[in-house]
Amino acid sequence: MIERIASTKRTREILEKYSFVFQKKFGQNFLLDLNILDYIVSSSEITNEDMVIEIGPGIGSLTQELAENAREVICIEIDKKLIPILEDTICSHYDNVTLINEDVLKVDINQLVQERNNGKPVKVVANLPYYITTPIIMGLFENNVPVESITVMVQKEVADRMQAKPSTKDYGALSLAVQYYCRPEIVTLVSPECFTPKPNVGSAVIKLTAHKEKPVQVKDEKLLFKLIKATFKQRRKTLAKSLNNQLGYDKKMIADLLTELEFGPMVRGEALNLEQFGMLTNTLYNKLNK
Repeated sequence: MIERIASTKRTREILEKYSFVFQKKFGQNFLLDLNILDYIVSSSEITNEDMVIEIGPGIGSLTQELAENAREVICIEIDKKLIPILEDTICSHYDNVTLINEDVLKVDINQLVQERNNGKPVKVVANLPYYITTPIIMGLFENNVPVESITVMVQKEVADRMQAKPSTKDYGALSLAVQYYCRPEIVTLVSPECFTPKPNVGSAVIKLTAHKEKPVQVKDEKLLFKLIKATFKQRRKTLAKSLNNQLGYDKKMIADLLTELEFGPMVRGEALNLEQFGMLTNTLYNKLNK
């Protein structure tokens, strides 16, 4: 392996060579800690048979480790000023890395996986910009991208929300959505001292392992998420009142359904787990489609 990029000395050399200026709009924080990189790569269980998609490679600190372990690495980077740096630090040394200078939310990743990996599941690894973490992760799942796992650095608060349980302060629509699609597990916590520039908040590496089969079977997936989103827009209200206010469902009808399901007519949505939301979805679906 060439000299590892993820050190204060090497990172400073690269930034100075290219007179690189961090852009706040892209949420750029480059990782300097080799131990954390090793955690990310080992927990993602990358082998030389894997195709990996890296989102936001920066100057290539993580890319370098991925290229050493994977069959192929596709890097999607929105900042055009980082492309010549990556071509120098990574592409000149590794022939298994492809750069795409684009906004990841505009890339057809399904097509990419079909063309480069014969449609077989890929592994996604990233140090994600905090401002766009949720749209990126949910976009992968909602667009049915064949993903085996997603191992990402995110804001600790977001990681906590992803694996939160019912009736806790962190539990919400994101918790339910993530847990519907995958099994979340925080791998390690990361101090702001491990980055340049230092973020204002702590971070965490979280691994999301895609379910081979969804933990709940619903008759209408869109209805499930419609109910979940409406519930947590008014989380302190009863579920019947939330669904009446947000979706216009008759409050007594919902209260009767909740009684039928033995949740109780005054239950709040934040008390229901994913299985219970699935039961509510199917019961309401049957009621609406009689």
